[in-house]
Amino acid sequence: MEQKRVELANGIHLDVVDEGPVDAPVLIFLHGFPESHRTWRHQIAHFKDWFRCIAPDQRGYRGSSKPQDVDAYTPDKLIGDIFLLADALSIPKFTIVGHDWGGAIAWGVALGGQHMRVERAVIANAPHPAIFQTLLYTNPVQREASQYIRGFRDPANDPLVKDQGLTGLMLQEVKWDRPSAMEPEERAALLRDWQNRDAAFGMLNYYRASPMTVPTMDEPFEVPADYTPPQLPKLTIPTLVIWALDDLALPPENLQGLEDLVEPLTIERVPDCGHFVPWEAPEKVNSAMEAFLAS
Repeated sequence: MEQKRVELANGIHLDVVDEGPVDAPVLIFLHGFPESHRTWRHQIAHFKDWFRCIAPDQRGYRGSSKPQDVDAYTPDKLIGDIFLLADALSIPKFTIVGHDWGGAIAWGVALGGQHMRVERAVIANAPHPAIFQTLLYTNPVQREASQYIRGFRDPANDPLVKDQGLTGLMLQEVKWDRPSAMEPEERAALLRDWQNRDAAFGMLNYYRASPMTVPTMDEPFEVPADYTPPQLPKLTIPTLVIWALDDLALPPENLQGLEDLVEPLTIERVPDCGHFVPWEAPEKVNSAMEAFLAS
């Protein structure tokens, strides 16, 4: 997939895949950690004849702009990049599609742009922000699965990243990676990307700038008395949530209560599949998206 360089009005430059008819309905695909636009390689190949498929390497990744300040990665800036990308490409309305961190950003894009810029949302294994924090407080499975975030945020690990790139920290902290699930050439390309030190810290800054709290395993499993849930509107555009049920980082408990926050909502559960559902189960993702987009 060829990429082009797109300058946003905020000065950020993104490397972007732009395939499909220019006048077709638009799908904007957002990848997660620690990948790239290639997260969506199977979906772009499938949909590009009927949709204009836009897939950036988001800020901090690969050849796109990689500011090193943590504050450059607050959620408002990451969400703002997507609307500015649509502006730069003269796209008035679009469907937002996101996985993992890209899904977290997609939730924000959908909530902020529903009925104005965003027509539909497709979210793959990315928890709704109103649900995830509560699970981190109350659910032992989710809290244990998220302890790697504490390692990603710890500046004591910075020398390891400077010495070995992101690979060293991933080997130390991550328990949900399944190398055998990815094609060897794709895995090799990712490992090369992880050696870029500026990109490594850019990727980690997504976690460091996030307002989420990840308690230690010996803290009480209860919502703190002083916790104020995020004040978010209900999402009222058609939304498809695809969830791989064998995700070791994000268990399916993240689906509980989602119907109270999103309407109309379609949930597609994918059994026997790990976290990276867009390429671990591409046929099931494509089929679910095709049925949803056709409706």
